[in-house]
Amino acid sequence: MMARLTMKIALVSALALSVAACSKKKVEELPPPPPAATPAPTYEAPTPPPQTGPVPGSRADFIAQAGSDTVYFGTDSYEVDAEDQATLTRQAAWLAKYPNATVTIEGHCDERGTREYNLALGERRANAAKNFLVQAGVSAARLSVISYGKERPVATGSDEASWAQNRRAVTVVPN
Repeated sequence: MMARLTMKIALVSALALSVAACSKKKVEELPPPPPAATPAPTYEAPTPPPQTGPVPGSRADFIAQAGSDTVYFGTDSYEVDAEDQATLTRQAAWLAKYPNATVTIEGHCDERGTREYNLALGERRANAAKNFLVQAGVSAARLSVISYGKERPVATGSDEASWAQNRRAVTVVPN
């Protein structure tokens, strides 16, 4: 029996040694980490300089380039004079630069005269400005007219200075 017990002990010892021999050794020092990857260069679009004027194609741009959105008329007149022609020529140049822009030309009158008379005169003034722009090369399809007669004065007075400011055609560019 003793021989059997000795044999069992020897067998268990051999088994323990073989298992211990197969176990992994504890690593005392870890290998160094991989070097930090250098990020790939990225493309950043240059930032545009800040805008210093009106937004191109806007109403403010129209007024800045054309000088004015308004032409003035004499009493009971819808004749476009030389000064108004210069303004309308600049307006036509702006409209040529922005071929998708559409505008409305408003006709206005002073307070004198009947409502019906002033509505008709305001329409003739708006159409006079429109016709000039069309002759300057602007498509008529881009231009609409409306008459307000004496309903929308810019100057509220009953004197010649006020009346002169109200006899006008205004080219309106939507924002």
